[in-house]
This record gives sequence, C-alpha cells and structure tokens, in this order.
Amino acid sequence: MNSNKVRYLIFFQYFGTKYSGVVETPVTQSVLGVQNYLQMAAQKLRLVGNAKFTISSRTDTGVHAICNSAHVDIERAVGKPPFSETILVDALNHHLVPEPISVLKAVRVCDNFHARHNALSRTYVYRVVTGCNRFDLPVFERNLCWAASVSSLSVTAMEEAANLLLGTHDFSAFQSASNENIFRSPIKTLSQVDIKPSSSFWPHLLQYRDLQFWDLTFKSKSFLYKQHRNEMLQRNERNTWTYLVMRLSCMKPA
Repeated sequence: MNSNKVRYLIFFQYFGTKYSGVVETPVTQSVLGVQNYLQMAAQKLRLVGNAKFTISSRTDTGVHAICNSAHVDIERAVGKPPFSETILVDALNHHLVPEPISVLKAVRVCDNFHARHNALSRTYVYRVVTGCNRFDLPVFERNLCWAASVSSLSVTAMEEAANLLLGTHDFSAFQSASNENIFRSPIKTLSQVDIKPSSSFWPHLLQYRDLQFWDLTFKSKSFLYKQHRNEMLQRNERNTWTYLVMRLSCMKPA
C-alpha cells in the first residue's frame, strides 16, 4: 500500500439552503450537493487521484448541519508526507470559501474505517415556531425553522405520542412506498424523542418576543430513508419546507 495514502475522518458543518442536500449530485445539475464542494476543495490540494468523500448519512434540500461527518482517502505524490490533521482542515476551508461550508476537524483513522457503518448515533432537531407564517419571521430565521400557522401546539398530546415512538418499532408507515426501500429493514430503535420550548435567535427584538419556538429532537443509531420528512412533505412543497436539522454523528474514530 502507498504510505502516502491516508484515510481521514472529517467533521464539517454547513448552511444547507442553497444545496440539493449533502450527497454528491451530477455536475450537470444546476444545484449541487455539499459533497461536490468538499471534493472540489480537496482536488485543489494537488492530490494523486480523486478524493471521494463517503458521508455518514444523508440530509436533504434545505437542511443544515451543525456537525456532519465523512471519511476520505487522501493520497499525495511520492516523496510528500501525508497532511497533518490541522493543515488539512485549514487547506480545505481555504478552498471552500465563499461557500457556507466549514470543516471543523480531521482525524486520521485506519484504512477500514467507514463513516456510515461506524456511526454510533445520529441526532436530528426540528425547529418549529407557532402563531405566524414564514414571512412574519425575521429574515434571519426564515431558513432555520418551520412556521406553523396554529397559535399553539398541543404539547401534552405530542409528548404522549413521542413516548409511543420510543424504543424498537416497525416504522414502515413512516417511509415512502419506494422500490429503493424494498431491501431495507423498517425496524428501527429511537433512543430519544423530546419536545422542548426554545427561543428566537433574536429574543431582544420586541416585535418577535411573542413568537413561541420549539425544538423536536430525535436520536437513533439509524433512520429509514426519508423517515422524518415523509409525512410533512405531503403537506409542504420542497421549496417551502424550511427546517434545521442538527446532525450530530457520534463516531468511533479508529
């Protein structure tokens, strides 16, 4: 094996409004994925071969990430040592400008490490505000939450329903009837489902103090493809469905 080829676990974040999602899309597509930009940044490092990022899991159009993860093999020319973790982070971030994508950390891992298969858990947070429509929100909030026109949520009923989702269940009713799901098990285990009051990022602004924000948190080792958003997207077109998903992938780095 070439000693200059090193596998890294990369932690990164992004503001997902302008991207088709996190995974790579064809370069002919008008809107690209976050992975496309990570790989374009890596190729500017004058590597041997192509740097292919393997993402720990998907996020969709308009979804943001506080921390997502991927692994990538970086091979340099003969005679050049592998990048240190710090230099790799700085170099990738330099070439990601001006995209709203930032590499947070890089860790050298063994050659058989896999970002998706070695993930221990994934956490999604959906941010909801009640009592207004999207255009009543501060412009800084509009792509960071879902505005529900109802004046309030029935939190007690939601908590009761959340308790029913905890544990191991067959989530077939939460996935799309798609051929790509035929060979995927619908049996999943939710370890956390919380509904908690939250606040605006601008609580000091008087005109927004009456808005009520909520964080809906879901944690599991894995989820079904499109499990979370399936039902809501039946009522909301993709280009108006704006929410924040915090991707916190706990990894085994070696």
